[in-house]
Amino acid sequence: MWPRLVFPEMASSLSFWEYTVLFLLRPLLAIAFVLFLISLGWFVAWKLVLVHVPLVQEVFGLKKKPIQVKPPTGRFSKIYSAIHAQKAPSTG
Repeated sequence: MWPRLVFPEMASSLSFWEYTVLFLLRPLLAIAFVLFLISLGWFVAWKLVLVHVPLVQEVFGLKKKPIQVKPPTGRFSKIYSAIHAQKAPSTG
């Protein structure tokens, strides 16, 4: 009621289009903007963090990268395979 006392010509000069913009279009655009920001934040969080969380991968059925076993090369693998080969015939 305060603006009518100070600016009486402004209170009655709003057209139908201005009322539509003020009461219908602006709130809808504000809601759309907020939903856009929430969606953008979710997308960024999904791409950067959530895809790598094991619980999220399990819930959404995302496949983990297959683990590739290294071929036995090196001194220690040769020693352990030799020990295993010696124990295998004696157990049979």
